[in-house]
Amino acid sequence: MAFVLGLASAASAEAYRDRSVPIETVSELDIERYAGRWYEIARFPNSFEKGCVGVTADYTLRKDGQVSVLNTCRKGALDGPVKTAKGVARIEGPGKLSVTFVPWLPFARGDYWVLYLDADYSLVAIGTPRGKTGWILARQPMISAEQRSRAEAALRRNGYDTSKLIDVAQ
Repeated sequence: MAFVLGLASAASAEAYRDRSVPIETVSELDIERYAGRWYEIARFPNSFEKGCVGVTADYTLRKDGQVSVLNTCRKGALDGPVKTAKGVARIEGPGKLSVTFVPWLPFARGDYWVLYLDADYSLVAIGTPRGKTGWILARQPMISAEQRSRAEAALRRNGYDTSKLIDVAQ
């Protein structure tokens, strides 16, 4: 039941993206280079990460060509209780992944589109066509102002209102 309520709140979540703006993903994504740990630098508010700080996402390649996802957050404070979510991502096209945290429920997949990726795979901006979620992730828990500017510019090019981003304590 809690999951159904989560889907309902996600469906009614605020959109942070002007959907009249065409969304463009990166043309190439080397999933092997993308694998590993990412730190959440900033996100658009969402119900499933409410109160989360110290957020990380770990991506591990699977033998079947999909990617295991392990999201970890600390509730309320950097030394707060740990909350994790395990999921599976599959590649849907250039820069486009589809992720589920409930694999037995076929319609419970979410878009996870790479809108910007540094050449050295150290910084990424993620969004969705509907614009209800989005993130800036990095390989390190802190980024420079220049890196932040590049990631936000990519989100804005794709119609996102970056004034709605919230910083994530690491």
